[in-house]
Amino acid sequence: MSSTLSPRSALDAEAVKTAYRRWARVYDTVFGGISGYGRKRAVAAVNALPGERVLEVGVGTGLALPSYSQSKRITGIDLSEDMLERARMRVLQEHLTNVDDLLEMDAEATTFEDNSFDIAVAMFVASVVPHPDRLLAELKRVVKPGGHILFVNHFLATGGVRLSVERGMARASRSLGWHPDFAIESLLPPEDLRRATLTPVPPAGLFTLVTLPQCESKSDAAALVA
Repeated sequence: MSSTLSPRSALDAEAVKTAYRRWARVYDTVFGGISGYGRKRAVAAVNALPGERVLEVGVGTGLALPSYSQSKRITGIDLSEDMLERARMRVLQEHLTNVDDLLEMDAEATTFEDNSFDIAVAMFVASVVPHPDRLLAELKRVVKPGGHILFVNHFLATGGVRLSVERGMARASRSLGWHPDFAIESLLPPEDLRRATLTPVPPAGLFTLVTLPQCESKSDAAALVA
């Protein structure tokens, strides 16, 4: 893969934890508004899909939790215990009885068994994890054949002023806790990119909703990369 497509500043787990420890108290205020469209689109897509068990990766302060249909059973994971504490408070305060668990866990190496979920949704997470390819592989492992994997994320512009701005912001990746220069090819290999549905999300298409159907069987998945 060309280096022009890959994030330039690596983030490790400790950098992410440190960044989100700082953000936890103000996250809802600072990011809640601009990310609201993406969250709403992602949850609406989840609610419309078949299947009951949903894994929300990077659940954060739980901003999306009240919007899930009562027919969905939600398990949320996050690397930041500070964020999870706020999510647990939200569950109690809003009596969210369809939230089964909120766990501190590395999205690249979860402790769930294979085929544990019908749907996995990762909102604004792909540009945070150190190894996006491992994140995708792990979600494929824990989502049942025929299920769905969804991402909402900001992806690197392909040209113009925005591309220059994002490249410039990349030097601050460790402080921000995410990659402004994150290319979609860093997450999805060509065979998955061809199968995925990409939907621009406001404001101004800054974010993209990615819907990736799981193959019906492991043999089908193997054939895609053969």
